[in-house]
Amino acid sequence: MAKVLLKVENLKQYFPIKGGFLGRTVNNVKAVDDISFEVMEGETVSIVGESGCGKSTTGRAILRLDEPTDGKIMFDDKDLLSLNKKEMRKKRRDLQIIFQDPYASINPRQTVVEILQEAMEIQDIVPRKDRRKRAIELLQTVGLLEYQADRYPHEFSGGQRQRVGIARALSLNPKLVICDEAVSALDVSIRAQVLNLLKKLQREFQLTYLFISHDLGVVRHISDRIIVMYLGKIVEIADKKSLFENPQHPYTKALLSAIPVPNPDLKKERIILKGDVPSPIDPPNGCRFHTRCPYVQDKCRSEVPELRKTNAMLDTHQGACHFMEEIESGQLQPN
Repeated sequence: MAKVLLKVENLKQYFPIKGGFLGRTVNNVKAVDDISFEVMEGETVSIVGESGCGKSTTGRAILRLDEPTDGKIMFDDKDLLSLNKKEMRKKRRDLQIIFQDPYASINPRQTVVEILQEAMEIQDIVPRKDRRKRAIELLQTVGLLEYQADRYPHEFSGGQRQRVGIARALSLNPKLVICDEAVSALDVSIRAQVLNLLKKLQREFQLTYLFISHDLGVVRHISDRIIVMYLGKIVEIADKKSLFENPQHPYTKALLSAIPVPNPDLKKERIILKGDVPSPIDPPNGCRFHTRCPYVQDKCRSEVPELRKTNAMLDTHQGACHFMEEIESGQLQPN
């Protein structure tokens, strides 16, 4: 049985809003509000949702790029939040990230080979005399050529720069790679190439991915399991097949209905959500989705739904909706 590599428990990430003459905290942006999930060794777990749902903030909190407000993050049986700065820097060898913007996330004043050698130097994992050779090997691993090693980032295309970002993440031999919208800035054809590269590297280096995206088509291609977030909360967790064939939460159903169908003769019912996403500064009481949910009932406005499974679902498929069974059976119709 696969080992649990990452276990997140009751994670909260609040950002204070300062105000007044003394700059006191007057409120908080509740970007991530009490979420829990696990990532098994060797699998790809994706986090999806609309912009502002907290998916990227979750990734940054796990890496402690932003210090979490509360919760527990167990990685490889070690509590990351118990580590001091020196210990956390050492632990980051095992935790790497691929950012959305491949140009903004790398130093434009360094050549590609210098960028890759920098991480090896900081972590001191490769002898100085072997660093250039290792950097060139990494470039070739991600589909670039040796003669490109001394070029600067602006001399590469967007897809090539993202390959450099992937090579940099691999330079420390990590166990977990967080892909934060890693292909969203790329053209469709290049996106497919990079996704295939990520899958190939996962097999070759026994990597585990936490893949963050708003694109369900991309997520369907690469994921083993999927976490759906809405306004800082998890509303559904399932394996890929179960989620796409039998979504339980009304929000997930709406997201899936927006995926384009390649066959123009095939008609698909689109679920249009009314209103805007509420503010994370003052989220709604009860179920946070109730202000836009077509099935909303009085209970939804007052009680927070637990993440649970129904009798019709697998143990690995959970949803946070009071009325999943009634919606699925047709007893509850849209308002």
